[in-house]
Parts: sequence; structure tokens; C-alpha cells
Amino acid sequence: MPDFKVENRILDEEETMPRAQMRALQLKRLQEVVARVANVPFYKAAFAREGITPEKIKSLDDLRRLPFTTKDDLRQNYPLGFLAVPRKEIARIHGSSGTTGKLTLVAYTREDRETWANLCARFLVGGGLKPEHLVHIAFGYGIFTGGFGLHYGVERVGAAVLPLASGNTARQIMLLQDLAPDVLVCTPSYALNIADYARNNGVEPSTFPLKYGHFGAEPWTEEMRLKIESELGITAFNNYGLSEVIGPGVSGECALQNGMHVQEDHFIVECLDPVTLEPVEDFAYGELVFTTLTKQAMPLLRYRTRDIAALDPRPCGCGRTTTRMSRVKGRSDDMLIIRGVNVFPSQIEEALLQVEGATPHYLIEVDRPGTLDQIAVKVEVLPGIFSDKMSDMQRLRDAIDRRIQAITGIHVKVELVAPQTIERSMGKAKRVVDNRNLNG
Repeated sequence: MPDFKVENRILDEEETMPRAQMRALQLKRLQEVVARVANVPFYKAAFAREGITPEKIKSLDDLRRLPFTTKDDLRQNYPLGFLAVPRKEIARIHGSSGTTGKLTLVAYTREDRETWANLCARFLVGGGLKPEHLVHIAFGYGIFTGGFGLHYGVERVGAAVLPLASGNTARQIMLLQDLAPDVLVCTPSYALNIADYARNNGVEPSTFPLKYGHFGAEPWTEEMRLKIESELGITAFNNYGLSEVIGPGVSGECALQNGMHVQEDHFIVECLDPVTLEPVEDFAYGELVFTTLTKQAMPLLRYRTRDIAALDPRPCGCGRTTTRMSRVKGRSDDMLIIRGVNVFPSQIEEALLQVEGATPHYLIEVDRPGTLDQIAVKVEVLPGIFSDKMSDMQRLRDAIDRRIQAITGIHVKVELVAPQTIERSMGKAKRVVDNRNLNG
């Protein structure tokens, strides 16, 4: 794995601000954004109910007086009911995939696009990107924000872009070999898919000339980071964003790989108990809630992400003073409750990566044949491990079950399957099939 030193560029002033100065900047921008959304119908009605006016926002503590915003609110105001500028000022429209309902569309002004590019450039440089690099982007382009956001950030740094988008893995492999890019950008699961595909076609993935990787758009574990770094011979960095807030660029890791720096001059982050909606203590896990401070087209107040993570307010050894967020543990709406125990797919992945012979390619199936929930985990095993010898397979099953129980507290039924059996995703990996009729 290549050595990596803390970048030597001059950090933006806002990244190293003393906390008191940052809070003053956030308050000024919060007052501005409350005034900006006062005529958005959803917020106008909420402000009227609660007697909120921009003048009443006197401190950051007043943030808690403001209404929450949810994905359902955006869907109910489809397509652009949260627009805070005239339509003629829209420069771009993106949105979520719409896999769980109507698309949630988000608009950008030209100033928003500039902000977006700058925010992505910050974390890309923090993770090793230099103007002389070539960046291989295997994120989807289109209405999804991932490909475009990273593309803008790379261009802002001055590096070259190879905009391959996702899919056609054979072509990805060919250009990784022929063009020798320095940086790979995609989902973490697709990075491993590229490595698997290469090896299965006679190419050792560690021979790719890649130096760094920037991965996001889905939860992934530290164990998966180490797996990707080992497979591709790179240093792998985590970044976080969501379409409703701006896309990628909300936070990202620096060279120390010790939490993702939240861009606090542009976003206020809260970490709340997802049930009581009260703040949790520093370093405790809760639901992330973001308020956009500089977004022009569609600013959002207290947007409930459903993502579960923890916040670390301590200054970082890299020189940045911004709050760091942990990797996302899971989503409050993706959390499985199995016989009273909360289980996240990321915990299953963590367990699998600790068992020799197992791979991080898995599928969780949940059923309720009677009154009790049953959970089964299909796990691909390494090509050299899969065998017809029942005793060998049983030992591996038992080892996986014990590791999952140690991490989650529950027993699962483990089904070992041959390599390349579980369907690969070109974007976000599908990890759970819930066959329970929980609405009946």
C-alpha cells in the first residue's frame, strides 16, 4: 500500500476556524437561510404555527425551534414545492433514485453548483488528489448526484476526469490497465466487484496503478476498507452526502482516516435519538439531521437523513477544527428488529470480513413463518474454499454464525453459496430481502 502524508495545501480558512468563530458564522448563515425559506409554502405554514420569524433566531440554540423536514415532505411537495428561488434561476435538477417511492427532486442554482464543486474538492484534496492525477469515476451519471458532484470536484482541483459511469465492468478493467488512472471513485461494493471481476478474468487487481480511492453512497465497514485497500493496493477514503442536502461533499475524510469532516460552514449537523428526537451525547450514535446554510435553490431546515452515525467535536491532527462524523452504521429505516434485537446490515458485513474464507458478498433474508422472525444470511465463499466436503463447509458456517452472534447478539441461519452466485450491483448494493408482512 502506498505511503500517504497529510496534504500540504493551505486549508480553507473555514476548515480551521476556532469553534466560537465557526458558531458565529453558522448563526449568521442560519438567520439568512430562515429568511430565505420564509416564503416556501411548507416552511411558511410551519413558521406560522410556531410563531417563528427570522428575527427570533438569536442563537444556535434556537435551531431546535425550527421544524424538521423529511423525505416524505419532499415527496408530498413534488416536484419542486420547496423551491426558494424563481424557476428561471435553476441551473440543474438532480434527485434520488426513487426506489422507495416518488423521486425526491432537488434544484441547484449556478452558485449552488459552485459551492458543490468546492465542497467535493475539499475532501478529494484531503484524500490525496493532485492536479496531475487522472480520476476514474465509476459512479452513475444522470439524475443521481454522485457522478456529477465528484466530477465537478475533480475539475475544481484541476485533475483530469475519466467519466466512465457505472456498469460494463470489462471496460472498466480495460481502461484501468490502459489509461493508468491514479484515483478510483465509486461505491465500495463496486470497488470489490471490480477486483473480483478482474481476478476472475486473469488480471491481478493489485497491479492496477491506482493510488487512492474515494468511496461513498452506501454504508461500509472498516473491515471492508481494509479489504478494498488490500485488493486494489490503494488508500481508501470515505465520504458522505445525500441528494436532498447537496449530494457528495457534505463530509469526507482527511489523510488521517479518522472520521469524516463535516463542512460546517455550509451545514449544521445534529445527532438525535431517532425516537425521542433529543440530542445524544458526543461520540454516541444517533440520527444525523442537517440544516443547509448556503444552499440557494432548495435550502432545507433540519433534514432527517435516517442515517445513524456519531459525532466527534475534537480538533483533528490534520489541522481542521470541523466536527467529524463516524462512518454511517446504518439507516434507522433499514434497521432490522429481530426478536427484539436491532440489527444493521453493516454488522453482518463486519462479521463476515473477520472470518477467513468468507467474502463481503452476502444477502440477508428475513422471514416470519409463524410468530417468530427467522433470519438467514447467504454468504459467498472464496473460490479456493468452496468444497463438497460437508465437514469443511460446516466448520465455516459455524465460524460465521459465531462471529455474527458475537457482534449482533442473535443466531442466524448461514447458507454458503458458490463464488459469483449473489447478484452484483453496479451502484448501491442490495443487502436485505424482508419477506415479513409487517403491515398486515
